[in-house]
Amino acid sequence: MNNLDILTEGAGKLGLTLSEKQTEQLIKYKDLLLEWNEKMNLTAITDEKEVMIKHFLDALSCATVKQIKEDAKIIDVGTGAGFPGIPLKIYFPKLSLTLLDSLNKRINFLKTVCEDIEVKDVQFVHGRAEDVGANKQHREKYDIAVARAVAELNVLSEYCLPFVRVGGYFICQKGPSIHEEIERGKKAIEILGGRIVDRKDISLPFSEITHNIVIIEKVRNTPTKFPRKAGTPSKNPLI
Repeated sequence: MNNLDILTEGAGKLGLTLSEKQTEQLIKYKDLLLEWNEKMNLTAITDEKEVMIKHFLDALSCATVKQIKEDAKIIDVGTGAGFPGIPLKIYFPKLSLTLLDSLNKRINFLKTVCEDIEVKDVQFVHGRAEDVGANKQHREKYDIAVARAVAELNVLSEYCLPFVRVGGYFICQKGPSIHEEIERGKKAIEILGGRIVDRKDISLPFSEITHNIVIIEKVRNTPTKFPRKAGTPSKNPLI
């Protein structure tokens, strides 16, 4: 099965339909990712088929979340190589997307990708989530925050919920063993102004991988003392 088939059939299995232009953008993105990865550490996944499944289809699974409207204002917190933000922007071209990452060389890569695949209305922010989340330009200014990261849910929530306006959502991609994390994170999420409203089980096409998408609604303003200073949420998580 070639890369195009993996994308189109895989998207179909997720209930999504990709246009020819969208598949071309994703394949060009894959080429850039693997090319730049030879110079800097962007991904440990270098097999093309695996990139299609574990990065692109994985990111596109977020497009199945009904809370994401096609013209939403979204921030991808700790975006890394652009996941899930750029595939979401490709799928929903009207999104207003902000990509936040703490490494400037990754920001340079993301700028190159968006320019080369002709994706417009993307903002790039170099900084740590704890610092940017306290900045009035970004605090509670987004309809949606997304994150695909290894940190626990209570830590991720402190990174992400400060960006979300009341009535918006934090959409978090997590692995299969989410139940314990949800229990551990409920108090932190409540403190930060959120509440868990849904959890989606995702079976990644053409793989044995399953993961979860946790959907957290922002129901109250985040108290001004959060996020705490850089490094504190991970060293001393809210419980």
